[in-house]
Amino acid sequence: MIEVTEATATAGALERLSNEGVSVWLDDLSRKRIASGNLAELVATKHVVGVTTNPSIFQAAIGSGEGYEEQLADLAVRGVTVDEAVRMMTTADVRAAADILHSVYTATGGRDGRVSIEVDPRLAHHTAATIAEAKQLAWLVDRPNVMIKIPATRAGLPAITEVIGLGISVNVTLIFSLERYREVVDAYLAGLEKAAARGLDLSTIHSVASFFVSRVDSEIDKRLTVLGTDTARTLKGRAALANARLAYQAYEEIFAGDRWTALAAAGANRQRPLWASTGVKDPAYKDTLYVDDLVAPGTVNTMPEATLNATADHGDITGDTVTGGYARARADLDAIEALGISYDEVVTRLEDEGVAKFAVAWQDLLDAVTKSLMSKGVDAE
Repeated sequence: MIEVTEATATAGALERLSNEGVSVWLDDLSRKRIASGNLAELVATKHVVGVTTNPSIFQAAIGSGEGYEEQLADLAVRGVTVDEAVRMMTTADVRAAADILHSVYTATGGRDGRVSIEVDPRLAHHTAATIAEAKQLAWLVDRPNVMIKIPATRAGLPAITEVIGLGISVNVTLIFSLERYREVVDAYLAGLEKAAARGLDLSTIHSVASFFVSRVDSEIDKRLTVLGTDTARTLKGRAALANARLAYQAYEEIFAGDRWTALAAAGANRQRPLWASTGVKDPAYKDTLYVDDLVAPGTVNTMPEATLNATADHGDITGDTVTGGYARARADLDAIEALGISYDEVVTRLEDEGVAKFAVAWQDLLDAVTKSLMSKGVDAE
């Protein structure tokens, strides 16, 4: 933990968070945010050192049409397919954001300054297609600070290994369970071993493991509310933090092992835990809950802008709030299980729903772009 001095005590919450070893990333991107200078301003004034995107974010940005009119008109004239149009627009935004963050990427030796773009969510259960899409996206964006997002599905695990093995940096997304988290780290280490066997420079390969937070509370709190007992009520709002803290415990264990030590000696970088879905869903909870209570060195917290602003305004960053809480975290999850709420069933449901929601958002985006292209007299088949 960073020593609290007079200087750190008076620093803003986002600065204190950064000083504690937490990289602040923005969970949003749009053409308007880029063109207006807002993203550059957040980097300059709000300690933002990375950007994450997902199908829902692009659906909201491009679906509005704002800032995309000229490119849509050009794509319509060319008669491109709707899938190609969407990829041209999304990769253009990621490329521009990567350029804005390139100085951060350089200053941190590639650790931060990263912009993530996700493979087509409809490929989440298809390993070979995910690998091919990841390679194509890396080629299309053509920036050293891009990260390709691959979902942590059963089919995604071997794709992670192969893509890392090709020297492409990866953001593994939609991780909900502790077991799957361990499998993701194993896939990353296997990828590094492949890369080393191919003679690649391991120091250029980076990865984060996006562990989703708020959705765990949303699902388990719903079940605790149905039970309605005093014990159930006292456990509300505790599952997500417990789950994330135990993931960090696993991170510490794995990256202290012999397998990692050998890779580190070859120049490899740790795969950092990234706290995702950090916007609070229940208004009864403090809006900075999943920032204040998930402070640990070597992590990333990707925040929607509302959470970023709330943290800047009234975040309570007092030091490491993770590593001392493993026993309490295990006890909380055990107490929830003892009430008859199956952890395995919850995390499986959340993974399935997460993949499905992104696929729906992607289809909505395709539909919106199809309508735009057709309105310009183009048959977007």
